[in-house]
Amino acid sequence: MVLSRPVRKQAFTLLEILLVVGILAIVSGLAMPIFYGELVRSRLPESAREFRGLLKLARANAMLDGRRYRIRFPREDEIDGEGGNYQPIVEVEDDPLRRPEQFRPVRASWAEGMTFREGVRCAQVRLGKPNIRELLGELEEDDEWMEELEEVADEKFEEDFPPVVFEPDGTSEWATFVLTNAPADVLAKELDVVDVDYEQVEVILDGLIGLCWLQRVFHEEELEMMRDNGWPPVLRKDFLDPDLLTEDDVLEIQDQWGRSR
Repeated sequence: MVLSRPVRKQAFTLLEILLVVGILAIVSGLAMPIFYGELVRSRLPESAREFRGLLKLARANAMLDGRRYRIRFPREDEIDGEGGNYQPIVEVEDDPLRRPEQFRPVRASWAEGMTFREGVRCAQVRLGKPNIRELLGELEEDDEWMEELEEVADEKFEEDFPPVVFEPDGTSEWATFVLTNAPADVLAKELDVVDVDYEQVEVILDGLIGLCWLQRVFHEEELEMMRDNGWPPVLRKDFLDPDLLTEDDVLEIQDQWGRSR
């Protein structure tokens, strides 16, 4: 009878284990900054999408309840539901006959929570349909369009943060919400058309039909192209592509919008 020799199991040496751990540590050290950077960069578009959802829910509840709802941002000395002063506040007008223009905060789950991710805030709310002259800084203080815009804004609120009110039929003013990751001490007027230091995403609401889309800030040459062609600076579709827009791009987007109606 021949006895077989027992098979000796191969084991890792301490040196091999340390080598593998070292390689994993190096790979992790290289990958983590990239992963964290992508996570930080995603906060702004994610916040914009969350805020768009909040606008749609406020509009839907206004039509469902037959009451006016509004979305606004905290004043300087006011605290939002999350203990800060950056999150949007949803309010409802309970009794328009006996207590008109008196709104109370909505405490439903859909209206509360972290709409904006850490480091993201609304830098400005512009009422009215986006205007190329305004975006290019060509409007004078006595322009008729600017006077109409000032009349719309509620005097109780800061000039850059008028509330947006949804009527019981779902309509509201056109509104552009400028979201940014710029620090709080950077004012809206200090943000250029395109600021390389900070990112911006505009959430644009067509208050007449309720359409809401995300749009990056246009470059000056893009705005001039639109002005020369008589096109409004609205695309009516999500557009965050950093590549420079051409006339063919705008015509294609307009054609897609026309066929989808």
